[in-house]
Amino acid sequence: MSQPLLLDEVFSDSIAQRLRASGHDVTSVVADPALVALPDDQILADAAAEGRALVTANIKDFIPLDGRYRAAAQSHAGLILVSTKTFPQNRGFTAAVTSAFASLLHDAAKIEPGQVMFLEHS
Repeated sequence: MSQPLLLDEVFSDSIAQRLRASGHDVTSVVADPALVALPDDQILADAAAEGRALVTANIKDFIPLDGRYRAAAQSHAGLILVSTKTFPQNRGFTAAVTSAFASLLHDAAKIEPGQVMFLEHS
């Protein structure tokens, strides 16, 4: 079974839907009314409480949050960062990130609790 993921609000639910259709446990902030418009720290806390690695392109805000977790000896289920330099937000964005997520999820051992990693092209 692959690592459950929560896609931050920058990602459309169509990415989560495509990954679920392939058998992966992926939800998205935009599809959950309880999560929409919550502050970043609450999104990360919700993902951690559900055992989901959080996927975000909001690197500048989530790296400091990860630092706060570490300083408080808290853990999250993982933080997967998506660089807009690696994955430009153009017409091919959805297909490229969906493919990269699918490759990553096929090897769930790559995602460790508390780990911070960048998504790579598949």
